[in-house]
Amino acid sequence: MHPRTNSQAEKANVMLPLRSSSAGIKTALVVGHDTALAKDLSDILPSWNIESAENNSSALAMVEARHFDLILTGEATSGKADVELLCKIRHVRPHTRLIILTSQSTTEDVIAAMREHAFSYFSKPLSSPFFAEIIRLASEGECWDNGIEVLSATPAWIRLAARCDKCTADRLLQFFHEMIDLPDPERHDVGAAFREMLLNAMEHGAQFNPNQYVEISYVRARHLIACRVKDPGQGFSLEEIQHAATANPPDDPLRHQTYREAKGLRPGGFGVLLARHLVDELIYGERGNEVLLIKYLKVQQPTAA
Repeated sequence: MHPRTNSQAEKANVMLPLRSSSAGIKTALVVGHDTALAKDLSDILPSWNIESAENNSSALAMVEARHFDLILTGEATSGKADVELLCKIRHVRPHTRLIILTSQSTTEDVIAAMREHAFSYFSKPLSSPFFAEIIRLASEGECWDNGIEVLSATPAWIRLAARCDKCTADRLLQFFHEMIDLPDPERHDVGAAFREMLLNAMEHGAQFNPNQYVEISYVRARHLIACRVKDPGQGFSLEEIQHAATANPPDDPLRHQTYREAKGLRPGGFGVLLARHLVDELIYGERGNEVLLIKYLKVQQPTAA
């Protein structure tokens, strides 16, 4: 699985040079007058310059004038308006890392943000610890533009390809969190189960090889949510994998941890057991390199007039 070659960078009409406002010092641009957000950003990135723009129009003018290493939109604008800003920025500075913050969001907006290669997407209220982690990821690392590729998408059926590295996994999980239009605890359950299967696919199916991609499908039907994750590996049998808790005998429930330590794997191995607990059905394909998660939904019946 490879990302598309006809990227936004190749389509850009004008590409201005990358030129920071202060040599050697990175600069972030915060759109709007959210002083709390600017303070949080300063705490997370203490060595950065933090500047602000009054609105999206002002932000675009500032970006056209010089390079910013990171841009965060303001909650006063909608997700749709921020995606439009991102499209305009892409024409002059294709590799700009932009994180959308908004209090008005739809699944269509999240899909559009992924298509335009937004770095991440948050709607209010923010999850502070994970927001800080995404900021740190955005401040580091190599080229990320092709990490998440939208293969096809409607609000009810989304197909993606994701590069097999931890940064891409964290970014995709946040987009996924924004797409799940369910109340808690169902939203948390589906998100947590998807996280376990995604990381399993990237780690065991692709060995976190950034040249490999996993395929993801998300279907939102009236009575259920289904998530399919397929990795590029050779597959496995649940009865044969020693690194997972599912292989432990009843009298030794932690045996897999010894195997994981010997192989240098991250602590864990409970992903399959956890996912089975959080969703209603977990179904593996014949080869074992693809898994389907199903969560059945309670549909409220209309009340009689």
